[in-house]
Amino acid sequence: MTTPQPPAPPAADQSFTPPSLGRRFGALMIDWILCLLVSFLFADPTRDAWSTVAVLIAEYTFFLGLFAQTPGMYLNKIACVSYTDGGRIGVFRALLRGVLLALVVPALVMDGDRRGLHDRLANSVIVSAPRRKAARP
Repeated sequence: MTTPQPPAPPAADQSFTPPSLGRRFGALMIDWILCLLVSFLFADPTRDAWSTVAVLIAEYTFFLGLFAQTPGMYLNKIACVSYTDGGRIGVFRALLRGVLLALVVPALVMDGDRRGLHDRLANSVIVSAPRRKAARP
């Protein structure tokens, strides 16, 4: 019996194809709406725009750091992983990525793997992540 090999990390995979910008933007919009709803609990996002951005950074730090996906990414079947080894990026790099993403400009400058400046500085990349089927008893 052979042991299945883990997929090659994106940096070493010559056939790596990043997900579409539409899926990434869709995930961001879902996350933004969720952050708006959460920020209504402690501030008025129409008056205090910082509150939604702060929630977005916290969401990215928690979900990307621990699970490699935000709720929006989960629904759009994408994940944010380490570019060099394909694993989770951890809380610190997720925080860095979230802060840089909040600045917007880094996300607009992309390379061939659709990695914005925020991804390059955090050494991360967005990959397709099909949902796993639940195990049946």
